[in-house]
Order: sequence, then structure tokens, then C-alpha cells
Amino acid sequence: MAKTPKPDELSKIDYAPPQSAWMDTPAELKEGNWCYGAKPKNLETLHFPNPREWRVQDEDWKLPENWQEIILKGMKDLLDKYRSFRVFMDICVRCGACADKCHFFIGSGDPKNMPVLRAELLRSVYRGNFTKAGKILGKLAGARELTYSVLKEWWYYFFQCTECRRCSVFCPYGIDTAEITMMGRELLNLLGLNTDWISGPAANCYMKGNHLGLEPHTIVGNLEYMLDDIETVTGIKITPTFNRKGAEILFVTPSGDLFADPGTYTCMGYLMLFHELGLDYTWSTYASEGGNFGFFTSNELAKRLNSKIYAEAKRLGVKWILGGECGHMWRVLNQYMDTWNGPADFLQVPKSPITGTVFENAKSTKMVHIAEFTADLIKNGKLKLDKSRNDNLKVTFHDSCNTSRGMGIFEEPRYIINNTCNHFYEMDELTTREKTFCCGSGSGLNAGENMEIRMRGGLPRANAVKDVVDKYGVNMVANICAIDRAVLTASLDYWVPGTGVTGVHELVANALIMKGEQPRTTNLRGMPLPGTEGQE
Repeated sequence: MAKTPKPDELSKIDYAPPQSAWMDTPAELKEGNWCYGAKPKNLETLHFPNPREWRVQDEDWKLPENWQEIILKGMKDLLDKYRSFRVFMDICVRCGACADKCHFFIGSGDPKNMPVLRAELLRSVYRGNFTKAGKILGKLAGARELTYSVLKEWWYYFFQCTECRRCSVFCPYGIDTAEITMMGRELLNLLGLNTDWISGPAANCYMKGNHLGLEPHTIVGNLEYMLDDIETVTGIKITPTFNRKGAEILFVTPSGDLFADPGTYTCMGYLMLFHELGLDYTWSTYASEGGNFGFFTSNELAKRLNSKIYAEAKRLGVKWILGGECGHMWRVLNQYMDTWNGPADFLQVPKSPITGTVFENAKSTKMVHIAEFTADLIKNGKLKLDKSRNDNLKVTFHDSCNTSRGMGIFEEPRYIINNTCNHFYEMDELTTREKTFCCGSGSGLNAGENMEIRMRGGLPRANAVKDVVDKYGVNMVANICAIDRAVLTASLDYWVPGTGVTGVHELVANALIMKGEQPRTTNLRGMPLPGTEGQE
């Protein structure tokens, strides 16, 4: 595994363009900037083509003899199927408005990480094979042949895109470069060219219902550990149900919340909130994953993995679905669900049993985001909260790409934070809401072997965090995405040491005054609550 440079080395970024034109500058596949190739067992599980052992650093990637024919046929199929793909291939005028908006370009200085040029990697082959100008004029029309080195270049750079869509916010033509990356990855999948960090979780989810491959008894066991910790902190014993038919609500959260800190504290927040409300809900140990790594492989696999949530809701006979703090679960739900699996007419339009609020925005998907649900509770005075319990925290909020740009959830988490914390500070407005910077490792890039590009991609967000750390003494970054909780923990430890990461519902749990609770002396992390230091 490549050694990650120190921050002072990595922050020295050369933005000077190469001496040769981009088509004449072959990609150099540097260790630390790519993930390991997909293992054959995972491709076989997913019924993906060309499962075999291969290594990125090898000259021969063990492709089928007719690999070019496979790619070009696949491109034609996608062009015929998705009108948007053909439009995005044709309308770009290379104005450069997106060029400096990508966190990977900002952090690396590599021109091929400019969204416009990353798209040209694919667009140039499109021109050479599907446009008259490209076939006749070739390079003069921006066309090139599909060669082995071009294919490797695709693989290298399409897996250096987190599909965050920040570039799309600034595109005057509305080109969604993330969709181009998605098409590029779909084409690569036709040759078995995926990464193990994506294909492994996707295979686990396909077989076990979650990315981590957790068995039902493991899920229950992990939650029982959390329940013990909650009882230690609050004195209250909580007894959730699993796979219970006839519950009003099915709750689904990303598996990261079931397994790894700081997501586990967010999960404890859900458990405490639902108990305090007396909510009639159940967990599923089968549809135990809100996230959707299929989204990083192909639309078809994303559709399959999304369908399990609705199949389980139907089996259990619930009325509607409540979803936890996740990123791509919500982008899939908000932007793709109706086309793929909806509308979910066997469910009811979600209505809060606590406030009576009808969530009209969920009429079709029948699924409500936990931030919407909790913000509604607070607005209607249904929770007793002690903000001072979070006075040891100076909090800023990171807008997760998929819930902000992909769903438009901006104010609800801020409303919750302001009602559970006394010290909240916004990052620069050019780095928040629809202009938010990506965490730097979404879209299946959160591996260990590609740590250099992860840290490069995380630099813009870290700089914005450092700004509020320096100005206001911020020591905690809140978010509503499991990937963010995993990624930002490593990225901020690298760039802004001493800055913590939390889910919004951990803050809710700390502030929540529960009926019958014992006097609390610690927060969920076992740290003394402000004013209780030194107490037993």
C-alpha cells in the first residue's frame, strides 16, 4: 500500500498544465490514487461479466478479446436508452465554468480531474464513433480511438469522481457530469472493471441486505450493545422490535450506523428518540441497509438494491417508511425511485403519528427523512431538550452532497442543531447548501489503498472547516450521512486535527430529556456533560 504524503507535502499543489495536449498526455496510474480491482467472487455474486483475478498495476487487465466491441455496443445502448446521455455528449462548449469546482482538481491540480475534461475522456470516444465530424475529422473534431490506454484512463479518472454534482451547479448548460461518470462506470462494468471497495459492499447487500454483510443475529447483537450503553447513560431500558409485522413504520438506516463510530452514536440517538415518542416502528434485519452501492456500478443494480426496502415494507405490512441519516439512499429515493421501483402505492402517504403532519413531499416514495421527521417534532413542541448538554461543542454543519444537491434538505438539520446546541457556526456560504464541497471519498472511494487521492479530495472541505475552527473555535462537524461520518473522521484528523465528527441525531440524544431518566453525567461517548465534570 502506498505511503500517504504528509499534509505539508500534499498541500503543495502544482496547477500548471502539462506541456503536451491532454490527448497526448497519457495517464500515469499512481499508487495511492486508485482502489484495488474487483474480486471475482463479488462479480460472480452480482452476475457481472468477466470475473477474474487482476491487478491495477499489471499491464494486462485480462479483458475479453472483443473488449472494444463490447464497450462501443454498450455505449450505443446507453445513448439509445438515455436521452440525457446523448445530450450531455453533444452540448458542452468547454467554457470551463466547472473546471475549478471539483474537489479532486482543487486538491490534485490534475487537469483530467476538471469535470469538463473528465467528461471529454468519454466524449472524445463518442465523437470518434458516433458523430460524422469525429469520423471524418478525427482529432480535429475532438475525437480519438478507443485504445487500451484510453480505457485505463477511463477507469483511473471515473473512479476519481464522487458523483457529488457540485460542478453541475455551475454549468450554464445544466450538464450533470455525475451522470457521465455513471455512464462511464457502467461501460467499464461490461468488462468486469470495477473496484473491490464498491463490488464487495454491493455483493454483500445483494446477498445479506447490507453493505457489511452483517447477519440478522449480528445486527440485533450490535444494537443490544448500544442499548446497554444507553441504559448506562440514562437508566432507561429500551426494547426495540425486529421484523415485526403490523408495525406502523419501518425504519431503515445505513449499516455504518449499526457498526462503526461515530455512526453508532447517531444510531443510539434514533433509539432514544423513538422510545421517548413511543413510536410504533420496527427494524428489519433483512432490508438492513439504507445505502446503495449499486448506484456506483449501474442503474440496474441500484434499482435491485433499492427494491429490497420496499419488498420488506410490503412483507411486514407497514404503513410507511422512515429513513436514517444517509446520503445516497436519499438521492436514489428522491431522483430515481419512481422511475425504477415506484410509485409505492401499497403504502400510505406518511403522516406523523406524533404531530399529525402529512409529509406531502413523500406522496410517491412513502419514505420520510429522519431530519424532516425530527424537525417537525421540535417545531410542534413534542420534545423536551436541554441545549446546555451540548455546550462543550462548537458545531458547524457539513451539507452532504446527496441530501443537499440531490434532495434539497438544507434547513431541517440546521433547525435541529440550533434547537439542540447553543454554539452553531456556518462555514463559508460558497461551501455550503447547494454549493457544498464533497467529503472527498463518496461514491465508493472510501478505501485505504487510495488514501492520497482521498486526502486530496477532502482538502477543500477541510479548508472550510479550518476557517471556522480558526474563527470560532469549532470542534465538531455535524452531518446527515454515514459515508460523511466515516470519511470526514479520517480527513479532518489529517487536515484539521482535533476536530470531531457527529451525526445530527447524536446531538438530539444528548439534549433529549427523557421521561424517567436518571440524572445524566455523560454524553453518549462517555464524556462528562458540561457542569458535571468530576461527578460520579
